[in-house]
Amino acid sequence: MVRASTAVTIGVGATAAVVAAALVQALGDTPAGKALTAAVPTEYRALIEEAGETCPEVSPNLLAALLQQESGFNPKARSPVGAQGIAQFMPSTWETHGIDGNGDGRRDVWDPEDAIPSSAKYLCTLAADVKDVPGDRRHNMLAAYNAGPGAVREYRGVPPYKETQNYVRTISTLADQNSGGGASTTEQGAVVVRAAREMLGKPYSWGGGNATGPTTGTCCSPNGSSGATISGFDCSGLTLYAYAQAGISLPRTAAQQYTVTEPVKPGDLRPGDLVFFGKTPAGIHHVGIYVGRGLMIEAPRPGLNVRYAPVGSMPDVFAFGRPKNSHSKEI
Repeated sequence: MVRASTAVTIGVGATAAVVAAALVQALGDTPAGKALTAAVPTEYRALIEEAGETCPEVSPNLLAALLQQESGFNPKARSPVGAQGIAQFMPSTWETHGIDGNGDGRRDVWDPEDAIPSSAKYLCTLAADVKDVPGDRRHNMLAAYNAGPGAVREYRGVPPYKETQNYVRTISTLADQNSGGGASTTEQGAVVVRAAREMLGKPYSWGGGNATGPTTGTCCSPNGSSGATISGFDCSGLTLYAYAQAGISLPRTAAQQYTVTEPVKPGDLRPGDLVFFGKTPAGIHHVGIYVGRGLMIEAPRPGLNVRYAPVGSMPDVFAFGRPKNSHSKEI
């Protein structure tokens, strides 16, 4: 849940507003299905199914997508700006909107039995708060959860903040994807995506990750962040690991991984393909794993965890690639 205090610091011009609006326009007004078909931890399934029926604007798949994006289903998650728990409530928001979901006499933001139904109830409250705002009601509700209902009313729809636009697009796409299946894929691509999904929520660690899983990293990133005490992945460590599970060996860095891929046209992308970011082949600085419907899984940067993100969440997409067969090995 992104705080309004974060959002208002983002400078937005007319061009940015148009581009941002276009990111969510294509998703339309399609409701998520009411049956829970998303992959969620077993211990939270019943909670999500029940809470996902709180109001017509919320569904179990939508709630599951929101919790995945907020915390990766981690009930102990704490953001750098102070958001807490599986649903990432700020303390002030929890004080107003948190409920005693399990009836034990306490409202505990760290207890999923309280936080998950509170999240659904808060979504319903926000849906009512912005019901008269033009545009897609689901998008406006999610934007209000992320940036606050005031911003949605001010901009008469999803506000032109890049982070909020990406948040709305990612959760809406995941909810719809869970309801209706995804694109076709090769067997190895499916293995790559499944392996990456299993690492959602793992910490970013500069230099972290190898073919066997998360590892402590090294020092230091260009901004001075050290992974030496953090077990997790950097961007290329995650892709190296995911492809190793499919029997494909990749080099260590994103730029090196680009050199062992075949080019893929945007219209030919399939789950498991790699998305490279940079301005030149030698200057590639980031890589993600395409999972379908405009989304990728990435290890983004220090302080954040492995997550879903729109492919266009960074402005310098350089190329799409599919690892060459010559770099395959027997599983």
